[in-house]
Amino acid sequence: MDYDTAGDPITGVKSSRRTTAKVALALGDFGVAVSPNTVGRLLRHMSYAIRVNHKQLDTDASPDRNQQFLYISDLRDHFQHRDLPIISVDTKKRELVGPFKNPGTRWDLAPRRVNDHDFRSDAVGVAIPHGIYDLRANRGCVTVGVSHDTPAFAARAMARWWHHEGRGRYAHARRLLVLGDTGGSNGYRCRAWKTELQAQLADACGLTLTVAHYPTGASKWNPIEHRLFSEISKNWAGEPLDSYQKILRFIRSTRTQSGLSVTAHLDRRHYPTGVEPAPEQLQALRLQPGDVLPKWNYTISPHL
Repeated sequence: MDYDTAGDPITGVKSSRRTTAKVALALGDFGVAVSPNTVGRLLRHMSYAIRVNHKQLDTDASPDRNQQFLYISDLRDHFQHRDLPIISVDTKKRELVGPFKNPGTRWDLAPRRVNDHDFRSDAVGVAIPHGIYDLRANRGCVTVGVSHDTPAFAARAMARWWHHEGRGRYAHARRLLVLGDTGGSNGYRCRAWKTELQAQLADACGLTLTVAHYPTGASKWNPIEHRLFSEISKNWAGEPLDSYQKILRFIRSTRTQSGLSVTAHLDRRHYPTGVEPAPEQLQALRLQPGDVLPKWNYTISPHL
């Protein structure tokens, strides 16, 4: 095993690229008759273990990464101490609606039968869950779209959250902190994202929006990922998402011991892709770049 062994210098746990069957076969060449199960037991006794690859090598590290994390931490403290709302936003992975395999396992009397291939043509449609996580209230709000993940869709979902939940929860607030990733429909380079925030949230709701983007490659630190989306995935694990009603039901029934509760809505509007803001929209944009890393931090104010 010497030439086929790797190991952890800290824990001492070892791994080998050979399977137990191949090791047993090699031992047979030396006149040692042994079964693969016995080989596995002996390897565990020698501190070997079955291992998988770990995605831990960061290839997109930005030199401004740590500074942005510190700045976001200061922003959160600032809004928290002034009783102002803080939301984390993102769009979860698109799901095919129909009898398709959903990763995970469930207790059941028999396995669910699903399609052997995930073809879009066999689906009832697509579900695009855009999530809003209220950090202070530990509440989630998910809007399930049926067309495309666009800035207009994301901004409308946020405006809906404010009218139905945020405004009642933070009646006296006129400022809102928005935390998001650097890409997707709410990407920092997306001009339509900023003009939609101006029109649908800042102007329509009278809110001053402070927007901060997590650094490239750091989306897993966005609170919505591990506080809302991960819980939804666990709740519907192993369950074929064969209707929009079922998707909404699983999202709404997501709970945690820390008190998380989630609302969900279906948005059947069509959102075309590739829509660029008009020159007059860009001119009317009341955007003030932040003092720290302005490419990732900015404030959008309503028109008076």
